[in-house]
Amino acid sequence: MKKFLTALGGFAFWGAVALVHAQTTSTAPAAAPVAELQAGFVKSVRGNVQLLSSAGTPRAASAGDALTAVDRIVTGPDSSAAVVLRDDTTLVVGPSSRLDLKEFHFNATTHEGGVLVSLLRGSMRMITGLIGKSNPDAIRVETQTATIGIRGTDFIVQTDGQP
Repeated sequence: MKKFLTALGGFAFWGAVALVHAQTTSTAPAAAPVAELQAGFVKSVRGNVQLLSSAGTPRAASAGDALTAVDRIVTGPDSSAAVVLRDDTTLVVGPSSRLDLKEFHFNATTHEGGVLVSLLRGSMRMITGLIGKSNPDAIRVETQTATIGIRGTDFIVQTDGQP
């Protein structure tokens, strides 16, 4: 029964991921001047989600919050968050996860840039944006045991690491 409930919860989570992606592609905010330090914004939050700055200061995440290039996203059990970066990359962080956005830079004119995320625990779905389309080698995902170079545009990473 526990396996059934776990699988059912997983299906519900990934269904929510697909819904968030559909909403992101159709309701992204209009282009506006964005500070270079802002990597993106929090699109949606479900449950207990915290953002930690590089100084380690936690704050409760809510839709519309700015995300910097060095923030950590921490989700509690039965919680998730969707983040949209300036190049339209979408990150959906699953329950009981810890994800560091270690590096993000993007030139909106040339579409050059780079993304480095570190999944310390839990799961993440990434749908690459303009950086991944113009230079797939510029997208990297680290886990406790490997660094992954991304060639696809939509993928899921899961780790059981304990930071």
